Amino acid sequence: MHFHRPARKRNEVPIVPMIDILFILLIFFIVSTQFKKPRNVLRIELPTVREVPSSKVTDARSVIAVDALGHITLDALNVPEGLLQSYLAAYQKQNPGRKLELEADRQLSLERLLGIWDSLIKAGIPITDVPARIRLPQ
Repeated sequence: MHFHRPARKRNEVPIVPMIDILFILLIFFIVSTQFKKPRNVLRIELPTVREVPSSKVTDARSVIAVDALGHITLDALNVPEGLLQSYLAAYQKQNPGRKLELEADRQLSLERLLGIWDSLIKAGIPITDVPARIRLPQ
């Protein structure tokens, strides 16, 4: 006896529809891609404010002065490079409760200004308590 057996289909991956789908995806990505545009570098000058007369009495503050080259003085005492944090800590021990004020030159680099603020924070002085004044070049 001879029984009828159905013919087995070979398993094949349909290539043509996959090529169509890949082509559609390629077109989609090409059309929807936003290419990175180069950014312009801006020269930024720190804003300054003119002094406003006030009737309010302010506390006497010690001055941290910084010139355009980055030389630092703390109440007319020259501070060597990299020792501002230790000078501030010693100053706070000698003058407890005395407030500070930062006077910076307009040409001072932002990196140097941030370094000074970092030294203030490491010495335990909140930078919100140290107002900054930017001196105009004379």
